[in-house]
Amino acid sequence: MSIGEQINSLRKRNSLSQDDFANMFHVSRQTISNWENGVSQTKGY
Repeated sequence: MSIGEQINSLRKRNSLSQDDFANMFHVSRQTISNWENGVSQTKGY
């Protein structure tokens, strides 16, 4: 399972919109969408 699939699964399991999830991590909704769709890579902090 890719990181994007994991993010999507976690978000849906907790009944969170992309906006809600983005606000929790102080990123934009578009960033969450990109992560879920594999458009951009997360930084390995």
